[in-house]
Amino acid sequence: MWDPEKYLDYADLRARPFYDLVSRIGAAAPRRVVDLGCGPGNLTVSLRSRWPSAVLECSDSSPEMVTAARARGLDASLLDVRDWKPAPDTDVVVSNAVLQWVPDHSALLRRWASSLPSGAFLAIQVPGNFTAPSHALTRELAASPAWSSRLAEVVLREDDAVSSPLEYANLLADEGCGVDAWETTYVQPLRGPSPVLEWIAGTALRPIRAALSDAEWEQFRAELAPRLASAYPTRADGTTWFEFRRVFVVAQV
Repeated sequence: MWDPEKYLDYADLRARPFYDLVSRIGAAAPRRVVDLGCGPGNLTVSLRSRWPSAVLECSDSSPEMVTAARARGLDASLLDVRDWKPAPDTDVVVSNAVLQWVPDHSALLRRWASSLPSGAFLAIQVPGNFTAPSHALTRELAASPAWSSRLAEVVLREDDAVSSPLEYANLLADEGCGVDAWETTYVQPLRGPSPVLEWIAGTALRPIRAALSDAEWEQFRAELAPRLASAYPTRADGTTWFEFRRVFVVAQV
């Protein structure tokens, strides 16, 4: 289960990659704009503002997220991104921080690129920080003797969950697309108690939360918090810097 309210913690900071991605889409008057993995819809509404004459299609695989998006006035659908097929008038597809959850999404990107009409834009953004302490320490704790049996079925993503900008560029160029690919590491200023733990609780820790009881979850958090605090020290002014690497691709079919 996704928690829309928890996901919206640090909403402004989480939104920066989305806006950087969408700013590189060159569509002037698209007929249909699609947001795959729209989450609670807080960013999707900006697509409606930018392209008001377009049909706005959005979906998510989480019932909780779809409910939250509909509460924002969006006609969101419950859909696994792997099952989506573009309508003939689809001119823009945005997938923001979704494909890292999809094994072998390279095949999915090839299928989308071959199915979209000529001139359409395909824009994706995925996290590229799976080797960062936030993720490495989580995997280390989950694999420890105290937790390994309870979390044996939980798959935590490694660095091979996503590709490099160059690999994505080659993949989509081989499909005949013009490609703009890059990466950015944001140095995010977090504040409050256990800020990195709270940041990843809404995303990377979701599979662990789903596998544990409430009491186990609180114990796991209590054990992870000091590890993260050591890796991400808080400055005297109360700021904790969090490096946040993201991978971007905008391809035009």
